[in-house]
Amino acid sequence: MPPFAAEQLFARDTSESFGSRIDPSPEQKRTIIFIAVYFAVIVVLWNVPYLKLILWPFKIVTVGLHEFGHALAGLCTGAKIVSITLDPDEGGLTKMRGGNPYVSLPAGYIGSAFWGALMIFAGFDVLASKIVSVMIGLAMLLTLYWARNWLTRGVTVLFIGLLVLLWWADTGYYLRYFVLFFGVMSCLYSLWDIIEDLVTRKVNESDASQFAHLCCGGCIGAQVWGAIWFLISLSFLVIAVIAALLVFKEENTGSTAGTSST
Repeated sequence: MPPFAAEQLFARDTSESFGSRIDPSPEQKRTIIFIAVYFAVIVVLWNVPYLKLILWPFKIVTVGLHEFGHALAGLCTGAKIVSITLDPDEGGLTKMRGGNPYVSLPAGYIGSAFWGALMIFAGFDVLASKIVSVMIGLAMLLTLYWARNWLTRGVTVLFIGLLVLLWWADTGYYLRYFVLFFGVMSCLYSLWDIIEDLVTRKVNESDASQFAHLCCGGCIGAQVWGAIWFLISLSFLVIAVIAALLVFKEENTGSTAGTSST
């Protein structure tokens, strides 16, 4: 066989192998349908007056993850975290002393998208959902430690309590779908927040505008940085789904229904 033909055959086999590996199993197809349904429901509720109040608690927790991203990045770069506060208008503020703002400023949007993508990835499997829920719980405990108002304290305590309750309910079956829902919510909130801050509302003091002033005095606009962060956040979502299709081929729903012993 000529060398070029062998190379073409190898490339075709590799492509087919990868394609077959990401071909979803029946349970994975079901999970993808849930992701699509969650997406549609969240988008509808987000834009309907009064009904949008249903999402308010989840938005507040997502803002908490956004602020935790700032705090964790600051902590990793030597900052002392002074406080994290959330407000009822779905805003948040992280105060710190020191650290590297080149790392901590992008970590809000990107960190929130990362957590969301991690939860979507874990939502394909019960055991993975339990592991990630522990990680989210620890993040909320740190947020609670740095919290300086009662809304932040109350939301984090209730969210941690809900995770614990769902952990034990039907061996984590419902936890899986809650983690999946919150992952979709977190990713959507991160992506939409970037668009809203830079296109719809054009907030003067968004993370992207502060980062633009920090980098070369604003020679690269906030919209450009926002677009870069948007693409990074979107890539997290895509990678999470592909990785889940590759890793969680065996069905592990956690449900005790329909099981039998011999």
